[in-house]
Amino acid sequence: MRSSLTKKRNLRQIAAVLLLSLAGCDSESDRVLEETFERLYTIQPASDISIQNRDGAVLDVSAQPNSVSISTKLPPKPRWALFDRSGTVDYTIVVPATVNVSQLRLDAGEVLVDGMHGQNLHASLGDGRMSAHNCFTDLNVALQRGNLAISYDWWEHGTLSVQANTARGNTLVFLPSEAAFHLVAETRHGKIANDFDKPAIAPPTSAEATKIDMLAHGGGNAAIKVRTENGDIKVMAANP
Repeated sequence: MRSSLTKKRNLRQIAAVLLLSLAGCDSESDRVLEETFERLYTIQPASDISIQNRDGAVLDVSAQPNSVSISTKLPPKPRWALFDRSGTVDYTIVVPATVNVSQLRLDAGEVLVDGMHGQNLHASLGDGRMSAHNCFTDLNVALQRGNLAISYDWWEHGTLSVQANTARGNTLVFLPSEAAFHLVAETRHGKIANDFDKPAIAPPTSAEATKIDMLAHGGGNAAIKVRTENGDIKVMAANP
C-alpha cells in the first residue's frame, strides 16, 4: 500500500484515485481481484484532511465542505466460509496546497507528501518509507521503522517548524545551501553528518555525534528538530 499527497495550486477540489486488490483463499479464487475508481469532492482551500489506513481493503470517505476523512479497514469476516480478508489500497490524493492534514496514519507502506503550505501536517507510519518534499508548513512526522527523507528544492524565509522522529531507521534532511534555520539533531545509537557546521568550501563532517544544536545563517524563523533512537542522521546542503 502506498499513499501520497501532491500539491495542486488554486485547486478547490479533492480527488481520490484508489486501487483495491482482494485475494481469496481457495484454489478457484486464488487470483488477485482489482478495482480502480476515482472520486471527486468539493472542499474549501483551508479544509482539514484526515487519512487512516490499517492494511485494509474497504474505503470509507466522509466529506464535508471544511473537512474530509478517508479510512480503509478490513471487510467483515464471513461466518461460514474460509475467506482471506487481506487486501491493499493504493491511492493518490490531490488537494489544495493550503489544506491542513491533521492526521495521516498508515501501519505499513510508503508515504509521500509534496508541496503542502497549510498550517500543519501530521503524518505517522509504522513500517516503511516516508518522504516530505517542499512542505512549508508546521511538519510533524513519525516513523517506527524505515527510512525518512525531508527535502526542499528552494527556501522560503518565513516561519517554519519541522519535527521528525524515527524509532529505528535513517533520516535524511536535504536543504538549499542558503537556508537559515535552527537545527537540533539527536540520535541515541548512530551517527550525525551535517554539512552546515563548516564553511561551504570545507568537506562535510561525518564524525560520530549524539546531538548537535546549531544555527545556520543566523537561524532565521525556521526550527528543524530531528531525532532517531537507532539510526543515522544526515543533513545535506545543495545549491538551489
